[in-house]
Amino acid sequence: MKHHASDAHTLAAAYALGALEDGERKAFDAHMDACEACRQEAAEFEETAARLAAAVAQPPPAALKAQVMAAIDGVRQLPPRIPTTASASVPALGGMLRRRALPLALAASVVAAALGGVAVWQEQNGRDLQQQARQVQQQLDAVSTVLAAPDARTAHGRAANGAVTTVVASARQNRAVFTAGNLPAPGAGKTYQLWLDHGGTMRPAGFIDHDGTVVLTGSPADAGAVGLTLEPTGGSPQPTTAPLMLMTLPA
Repeated sequence: MKHHASDAHTLAAAYALGALEDGERKAFDAHMDACEACRQEAAEFEETAARLAAAVAQPPPAALKAQVMAAIDGVRQLPPRIPTTASASVPALGGMLRRRALPLALAASVVAAALGGVAVWQEQNGRDLQQQARQVQQQLDAVSTVLAAPDARTAHGRAANGAVTTVVASARQNRAVFTAGNLPAPGAGKTYQLWLDHGGTMRPAGFIDHDGTVVLTGSPADAGAVGLTLEPTGGSPQPTTAPLMLMTLPA
């Protein structure tokens, strides 16, 4: 699919998530040789995507491998797929498929890591895992919408307690995503609360209790920074402790 030179700057997220066609990926590789901003942005998206996957990943049940191996003999093999003349229309859909592939690529990688395979649903706790899958999918839908936005911008920081943080913001979507790694346990009766700094007024923006990724609540429009404080369980209407981090939102 052809792109104008100016469009190349919007493909960093798709490149990082492997959602570009071979020709587009080669073209973007060549573009990055001369564009430091896109090299950095693609690297930041790759790092953020890896953190997202790690944040929701869970080890599969111990019995999963045995169940899968036992079920293989009972799975009917599908015949090879024969190309049809309809395949000729596929290249014309490249742009639409790539746009859809961006959130789907992220969803596939994270859901696979989180669930460890559909076979686990056959266990006693299958309903719980299905509910978890729905929650993960809802989270992915919200997160991937921000990551896939053409104007998505990334900023990295470090909290006073050593946590490594990332914020991806999109003015077009009017949403921001916050990721934390190496976040120490908050302690009994405590929680980490997020804030949006609107001209010195701190407005609650959600919670994060461990390494992971959340979509900030509230509108980041006109907010200058994201804050993180340690608050009593349930949160506070205003910060009660000094910020562990106050990171400028990416412009």
